[in-house]
Amino acid sequence: METRFNNIPAYIYTRDNIIRLILLTAAFALVFINLYKPFSSESWYKVSEFKFFLSSSLIILTGVLVVVISRIIMYYYGKKRSISYSAYAVWILLEIFFMALFYTIYTILLNPKREYSAAFKESVINTSLVLLLPYAALHLYFSYREKERQLRSWVENHAETTAQQNAYSFYDEKNELRLSVKRENLLYIESADNYVLIWYLNKGIVTKFMLRNSLKTIEESLTDTNVQRCHRSYMVNFDQVKVIQRRKDGIYMELGVDKVPDIPISKTYSKKVIQYFIDSSC
Repeated sequence: METRFNNIPAYIYTRDNIIRLILLTAAFALVFINLYKPFSSESWYKVSEFKFFLSSSLIILTGVLVVVISRIIMYYYGKKRSISYSAYAVWILLEIFFMALFYTIYTILLNPKREYSAAFKESVINTSLVLLLPYAALHLYFSYREKERQLRSWVENHAETTAQQNAYSFYDEKNELRLSVKRENLLYIESADNYVLIWYLNKGIVTKFMLRNSLKTIEESLTDTNVQRCHRSYMVNFDQVKVIQRRKDGIYMELGVDKVPDIPISKTYSKKVIQYFIDSSC
């Protein structure tokens, strides 16, 4: 699809950026007309330097109302519809036209001898410079700020994702985060009525954390991880499992960590657990 049919970035017509655009455009117009006096603008009004400054400042700031009204309309229009590049270009051309028309009327009122077409042409040239130069600079600045924001957001999201990948997070029944454990430190999870006990290593010491939630909910949150259900009352981190052993009273997993009991495997989960252990050990 051609560029002119693409939509302009939404950051162009956010409230903060519209305010920045209006303020910088007004400031630039004041400096441009009063300091550089393009196209002999001091000859428009036969007055002293100070009076020229006051009158031109008033005229310029009044003319900037065209931009204010235009951008307010754009702000509310942009909330409902997208704005294409071609539509935005036309929008700016209309701003130039109406502001030039505004300045032309001022010029004719203050100097009736001036030819309307010549005054309008000169106003279009000046207005184009007054608007397009700050617009170009601001759009580059807005684009830079947006790229910076996107990069910062990506870094933050990447860091958060990396942290999530390196740790298991546990939430209570109100979906509030209560505990995060590094993957290599999690041992097993045990059901205890309306709670679960999360067993993990903290500075090499076996530690437990009681969390109000169900084992089933925890199981669902740990789908596609190495923490697997092996019993109606247990889930185990298979990164910690060293041995699976069949005994007279059933099948058990040994985690190889002091003071950690062997975890039973129920018949319901035995086939799945043993196969998972074999596959993960390959």
